[in-house]
Amino acid sequence: MDDDAMDSASTQETVMVGGAAMYPTRNIVENAVNSKDHTTLVAAVKAAGLVDTLSGSGPFTVFAPTNAAFAKLPAGTVDTLLKPENKPMLTKVLTYHVVPGRVSASELMSMIRDGGGMARLTTVEGGTLTAKMMGGNVVLVDEKGGIATVTQADVFQSNGVIHVTDTVSMPN
Repeated sequence: MDDDAMDSASTQETVMVGGAAMYPTRNIVENAVNSKDHTTLVAAVKAAGLVDTLSGSGPFTVFAPTNAAFAKLPAGTVDTLLKPENKPMLTKVLTYHVVPGRVSASELMSMIRDGGGMARLTTVEGGTLTAKMMGGNVVLVDEKGGIATVTQADVFQSNGVIHVTDTVSMPN
């Protein structure tokens, strides 16, 4: 990490997510494992073999669905995705929640404003999430038309930023 990124990380606030402190000097995985609201996401990241990637230098912007978001999926979906034979599909779903770079909430809102009310984000998976404002909140519209609301923004990490969402976004 360069000095500017380190200075930026060290000046960011520590915030609480899922009852745990998210330290801006720790990476995405080091923080996420402590959030009781993200145990399903962490299990999925481990099952997909993405721990090393999301512990890397990044930077990454992660739209992190909560356990409650995963619970909204049809019965059995999470168990099916976590099976070793479904690792490619699990990886596709998880990397659909990751955008290269560190996109803060204010940057995302500027992109929405400058984009005529929406911003198209290309995910690491290669798909597109469309961000827009709805009812005073930033929402993400996935390729299947599903809508995820950002419920907590700007959880800064040493290698990126997490925005907590209330729904799992699904790629095509």
